[in-house]
Amino acid sequence: MPLAALIMLAAGFGIPVLAALNSALGTRMGSPAAAAAILFCVALSATLIVVLITGPSALARAAGAPKHLFLAGLFVAFYVLTITYIAPRIGVGNAVFFVLLGQLFSAAVIDHYGLFGARISPLTLSRATGIALMTLGVWVTQRVG
Repeated sequence: MPLAALIMLAAGFGIPVLAALNSALGTRMGSPAAAAAILFCVALSATLIVVLITGPSALARAAGAPKHLFLAGLFVAFYVLTITYIAPRIGVGNAVFFVLLGQLFSAAVIDHYGLFGARISPLTLSRATGIALMTLGVWVTQRVG
């Protein structure tokens, strides 16, 4: 678990960096959508390299996957397009603040009901309190003092 936690910490670190870099590119280009398209081209290239190294035969199994699982790509596109458009207007910190709130609440619902095949982890009073404290902590970090 410590390695997994460190990897996810790095992924979390990357989200605001992604937002700042891509929103700057979108501003420079005058088109958040064009910046998002470039981001996806770079991401596709990097991902294909990893797939080729780790096992290209896995791509063939995609045809047998339930079609609703492909909707994840729409969520990624929505995130990238919106963060690229919104971050320059309200700031990266504020934009990511709202992203984190959405993540906290949707993760709690997904875990509670075991949606999409996730491991069930009921929303207890203790977990709800923790989420509320995390929400408060994220909010406090965005207060201008």
